[in-house]
Amino acid sequence: MPDRAKPSQTTRLTRRIERFMRRHPKAMRIGALSVLFVGFLGIGAAAASWTLVCRAGRCPAVDVLERYTPRQTSKLYAADGRFVAELGIERRTLIQLQDIPQVVVDAFVVVEDKRFFHHHGIDWLRIPGSVYRNILAGEFAQGFSTITMQLARNIFPEHLSREKTIVRKIKEARVAREIEDQFDKQKILELYLNQINLGSGAYGVETAAQRYFGKSVRDVNLAEAATLAALPKAPGRYNPRRHPERAIQRRNTIIALMRRQGVVTDEQASLARANPLQLARRSESGEIAPYFVEWVRQQLDDRFGARLYEQGLKVYTTLDLDAQSAAERALESQLRAVEGGKYGAFKHITYEQFVARSASGEETDGNSPYLQGAFIAIDPRTGAVRALVGGRDFDDSKFNRATQALRQPGSTFKPIVYSAALEAGFTAASLIDDAPVTVPQLSGTPWTPQNYDLKFQGPMTVRRGLYLSRNIIAIRTGMQVGEANVIRLARKFGITTPIPPFPSIFIGSADVYPIEMVGSYTTFANLGRHTTPNAIVRVENQRGEVIWEPKPKTVTALTSAEAWLMVDMMKDVVQRGTAYGAVWAQGFRFPAGGKTGTTNDGADVWFIGYTADMVAGVWMGFDQPKKIKSNAQGGLLAAPAWTAFMKEIYQRKPQPPDWPMPDGIVPLEIDGTSGLLASPFCPADKAYTEYFLYGTEPLNQCFENVMRITPADSGRPPAIKPATKDSIINPFKIPD
Repeated sequence: MPDRAKPSQTTRLTRRIERFMRRHPKAMRIGALSVLFVGFLGIGAAAASWTLVCRAGRCPAVDVLERYTPRQTSKLYAADGRFVAELGIERRTLIQLQDIPQVVVDAFVVVEDKRFFHHHGIDWLRIPGSVYRNILAGEFAQGFSTITMQLARNIFPEHLSREKTIVRKIKEARVAREIEDQFDKQKILELYLNQINLGSGAYGVETAAQRYFGKSVRDVNLAEAATLAALPKAPGRYNPRRHPERAIQRRNTIIALMRRQGVVTDEQASLARANPLQLARRSESGEIAPYFVEWVRQQLDDRFGARLYEQGLKVYTTLDLDAQSAAERALESQLRAVEGGKYGAFKHITYEQFVARSASGEETDGNSPYLQGAFIAIDPRTGAVRALVGGRDFDDSKFNRATQALRQPGSTFKPIVYSAALEAGFTAASLIDDAPVTVPQLSGTPWTPQNYDLKFQGPMTVRRGLYLSRNIIAIRTGMQVGEANVIRLARKFGITTPIPPFPSIFIGSADVYPIEMVGSYTTFANLGRHTTPNAIVRVENQRGEVIWEPKPKTVTALTSAEAWLMVDMMKDVVQRGTAYGAVWAQGFRFPAGGKTGTTNDGADVWFIGYTADMVAGVWMGFDQPKKIKSNAQGGLLAAPAWTAFMKEIYQRKPQPPDWPMPDGIVPLEIDGTSGLLASPFCPADKAYTEYFLYGTEPLNQCFENVMRITPADSGRPPAIKPATKDSIINPFKIPD
């Protein structure tokens, strides 16, 4: 005989209940009455709660929706008038329901509230299942919000918080019913689709379509509509830029739901699931220059406050979109080259590894553990910031390393020291001894600074000491000039951060903001005139009236002759010094000066360079300072990004002019080993043309084997003075 099918678990349970009912009829009657009593008690409590929850104005008046208009965002425009971004707490572009494709409406309704057109604000059929799942979970694990309830809490957040309580849920349901009483489904849908948060600062389907796909929502296809509908559940988790695999998986789930509900055919669903995720370029989606945009927003917020987010201001900025794209490409390409081992073994987590871990759901500690960078480009004539990159991934980290980070500038600070030396009477030919120097410290242990290569080369000119970036030369020069004079000049150069009066500042130990450090080099590009970096040209109201037009701030920091001498010395940095391999040798042969920078533990690498019409600077390092790699140097790691950027810039711009020699400059043939006038008595191969401020040129000719001269002979400052109480340094890390 064939085996009988075993009764199911449900069947066995039913039979047991039937036997219990036959054996205990009285108990069943008591149980039924108890259930009815509890049910009526619950209904009574619910009715009382429904009546009392909105007493004394605790619920909003929904009739305001008739004239409701969301806050209007302000718009940012680039220097050439192109749109850059919206500024607002909620970035939103309104669109009428009749302009939203049916496929978008269907996608949102299917996934968020499939009985939307059949209920009156509350989907009673979802409540039992939601209650059951919450009881099993022991917490509010699943809600039963309808589209109307979501709209209520989105529009009235001051009355309907997002805390998971029964009182809030009843209040939300009550407001939803009132909305349904006064407005039809089409109006509710239109408000909802313009109000919903869809991630990346995008509110409403029109802004989200522009943000993710670079097109109006009118033009999205089924796959894109499902991608948008995937976002309300968890905008961060399903962000297609940050987590494309999750976004595709969620998108396909929604397409399957749409097929099951019959709003799309099997063929349409299959084609949509096979559709690759095609996201807009940042320049198309209004996501270009996010660090620049946030920097501008903070400045505008300080001045205009709430008006910025409500009155739809038009903000015209200094940003050059082409330069910004070039800066982003140059920086990211170089960072990936460093991570990829082009310059030697890189032993830290890479950006790609971090993104892969994040996409897989692996938890991170909230810091940015991968190699970071900043890039700033400024028009020195006006201080206009043409490009600004504050990090590699704004969605991951909104900390702006260009404007907010405090980092040691290393040797990029040395040109300020040498500028102060020129003011004090030094010349480019002044001889300084590259020999060990010892300075007392408060700790009692003397400071014995070193050069990067741990070697000493003996007496050399200031010019050579600068382009070879010899620490000892900068320290000895600075100690003769004095800390106070260097600090005073640094302030004129636009450095506002604290600079302690210790000799270590001469080689860049005092923290700076990168934008101020890069901006300080406008002094050289402008032949003595410093311009403060700025980003805003003017602000207009909705009527086109100019309500703010900040003026560039300028300070004369050096004479034109002093600045020209510094430019001439800094040209040697790129033509034969520490940046030669990354700049001059790579074919960038336009008139330019610059300076590399590296801290002694290899935690920061810099290059700041300039032409007559563009100053640009690169910084690389970790947010939590640590050695980037062995033999990390600014000329090796940072300068190539500057060169790549400048090459691209000058493919579109005219060749930059050279700086004209101002009055007061005296060219003379001198001997490089002594700093004196060249003569037949000294090696001809050591002679070169040097430039002097009028009145500081050497008076004597050189003689064979003469290496040092006295101040009386040359008019130059005396040899290094002994350390005094004022020149004792403090015990903190010293960079190269």
